[in-house]
Amino acid sequence: MNSVRARAALGATLVVAVALIGAGLAVLFVLRANLTDQAGLQAEVTARNVATQLDLDVPYDRLDLPDGEDRPVRVTGEDGRVRAASEDLEAMTGTPAVPGEDEDRPSFGNGTATVDGDTADYRFAVVRADGRDGGTVTVAAGAPLAAEHRAVDTVRDAMLIGLPVLLLVVAGVTWLVTRRALRPVEGIRSEMAAITASEDLSRRVPEPNSRDEIARLARTTNETLAALEASVERQRRFVADASHELRSPIASLRTQLEVGAAHPGLLDVPGAVADTVRLQQLAADLLLLARLDAGERPGRARLDLAATVREEVAQRGAGDRLPVTVDAEEHVEVAGSPGQLGRVLGNLLDNAQRHARGAVSVTVRREGGDAVLTVADDGPGVPEPERERIFERFVRLDDARSRDAGGAGLGLAIARDVARRHGGTLTVSATADGGALFVLRLPLAS
Repeated sequence: MNSVRARAALGATLVVAVALIGAGLAVLFVLRANLTDQAGLQAEVTARNVATQLDLDVPYDRLDLPDGEDRPVRVTGEDGRVRAASEDLEAMTGTPAVPGEDEDRPSFGNGTATVDGDTADYRFAVVRADGRDGGTVTVAAGAPLAAEHRAVDTVRDAMLIGLPVLLLVVAGVTWLVTRRALRPVEGIRSEMAAITASEDLSRRVPEPNSRDEIARLARTTNETLAALEASVERQRRFVADASHELRSPIASLRTQLEVGAAHPGLLDVPGAVADTVRLQQLAADLLLLARLDAGERPGRARLDLAATVREEVAQRGAGDRLPVTVDAEEHVEVAGSPGQLGRVLGNLLDNAQRHARGAVSVTVRREGGDAVLTVADDGPGVPEPERERIFERFVRLDDARSRDAGGAGLGLAIARDVARRHGGTLTVSATADGGALFVLRLPLAS
């Protein structure tokens, strides 16, 4: 039973079998009850006909009684002695109790009657009547149940023969329909197995033309494969770019140390320190990106953006190339990781001060249910076609490729990843005078 088709066919067959058995039993019960009621009605008519004759003072020996085999009748007095009976009637067993004196309705019951040596089942009706001797007599009349037995047996036999055939048809049809319905699933499975074996994520599973769940499964699978392919490709580029970025400062630092070891007077200590700092910063960025890619969940600490901005600007001091002006609304709080959100603000300020001509400004305000932080500069701005590309990892625009002027191209990528993992967004547009305007939106802390 490892096959969906087999389980579906078995399940459908069991459901139909239970339904048919229940319906068949109900039909047999109703049929038996109706035929028994009809026999009882026939017996009642016969009994009342004899009772009417007695009410008209017809002598017992001149009563018009039906044939004993077809409608056996027996008239019994209060003393239990038989006053009259159908011809060849030998015995009656199982007749119902005699109705009370105030009861006009007959009593019904099933029993047997022996006529001319043959015993058969009958439906009996018993009524009271006035006897010729002034007392009351009991008239018991029967109607044969042979027709009822034959009809019930015929229907039962037909059900016993037809039920297995019908169940086989249901199982076969369910098997065929299920196989046809699941054929696209087998195509998806085989293609996924081939993709797994070949490790070629550019392949896609076949999508059926239908609009059912299987078609949606195929589309979702292809979307997952596309996302996985993009993720793997991004990871490959990340590893390649990281190797390239790490190779340069490591090689430079090694060269300087080797020269210093051979000629101590030629050791460029400031350059070695700068390369070491740059290498440390790059390693920290790579580790943060690795944690973000691994799905590290941000903290849920409450953070006042205005206080964070002022603290970051104060730490930069007056030694930076350009000062930063702050216009922050008080008590704008968000929930998240203070370290990661502080890194976002620091990266945005680094980028702004690197490209501004004379001014950098930061604003914090509420806007609906969001906290909005903007960082603006008066530099050349970001060309519109490049406004999404600058958030990719290791991307530096043409005028910022110098490692002295620009970083490794990870700051803005980190900032957007952190914003998204905090439920927010980070976008870039242009200020009124053409500079870059970065807008960070985060949900306000509840």
